[in-house]
Amino acid sequence: MLLETIRCEGGEALHLPYHQKRLEKSSQVLGIHQKYDLQTLIAPPDQELYRCRFLYDANGYTIEYHPYTPKKIASLKLLICDTIEYPLKYSEREQLTALFEQREDCDDVLIVKNNHLTDTTIANIALFIKGQWLTPESPLLEGTTRERLLDEKFLTLAPLSAEDIGRASKVAFMNAMVGFIEVENGIII
Repeated sequence: MLLETIRCEGGEALHLPYHQKRLEKSSQVLGIHQKYDLQTLIAPPDQELYRCRFLYDANGYTIEYHPYTPKKIASLKLLICDTIEYPLKYSEREQLTALFEQREDCDDVLIVKNNHLTDTTIANIALFIKGQWLTPESPLLEGTTRERLLDEKFLTLAPLSAEDIGRASKVAFMNAMVGFIEVENGIII
């Protein structure tokens, strides 16, 4: 099944146009003709912070709401995997799970594919280099927060490699649940 993970806070589902756009793009790629309108389907249960999981395929959808507590990421293991593919957001994540299990004492992994930085197992990344936030031009998954920040001209696409990590004064993680979180460089092992 395909998946959209949506932050719900204060009784509202946030940034739905970006989730809707990705849902429609994924549906088109897979030939799913069923139409799902997130604006009418997502109804947060209350004012608390939730992770909404909208799972869908050609046969229907399910919606789950889970109370959300952000995961702390203090260290990443740089990991090379030239064969990984994750262009659509699936609920089945076998390749990502296998990479995550190789993190050793780190909180997550930063995946390098064909000598280029991509993503962690749960977030897109950005590096702050020479006064601007750069994000990999070839991520594993085009995240909705990444797309929004590109549209806002906050992020710039760049062909980032592992060598660029040393040039960065800050690193940031982004996804629909955490938004954009800056951390000081030096967390990548």
